[in-house]
Amino acid sequence: MIMEQRLTADERLTLKTGAFGAVFLVSNADPGMLALIRESFAASGAMADSSGVVKEALTSGPLPKLPRDSELEIASVVLPALTRAVAILREKSPPDVATYRDVVLAAADRVARAHGGVTPEETAMIERIRGALAEAA
Repeated sequence: MIMEQRLTADERLTLKTGAFGAVFLVSNADPGMLALIRESFAASGAMADSSGVVKEALTSGPLPKLPRDSELEIASVVLPALTRAVAILREKSPPDVATYRDVVLAAADRVARAHGGVTPEETAMIERIRGALAEAA
């Protein structure tokens, strides 16, 4: 049996950067001020549904600091964080890898559906997120 190891503060921040950043990327794929409120509630619901190490990482500690200049710059931070988060969980808490992937993708999907249906831009961003989560596989 594999024992779960506690995550360091940096590792928890990596998981949070990936998850919160994924939501931010999907939200920005089809921006709108009114949509932002609905999207925030949708994403927080998905993250609240998580459990174990993933829930602890996503609900404790400081919020991640994401770049705000361009989608390219944000993606250059977030997508590698998602890949690294999966690698961290594979090493320290293998049963939580699927939980993390599921939570991130559920949050991204809920954000996309929160306001007027899913746009092609949101779908494309979710596929990039899915790819980053699978790269560490």
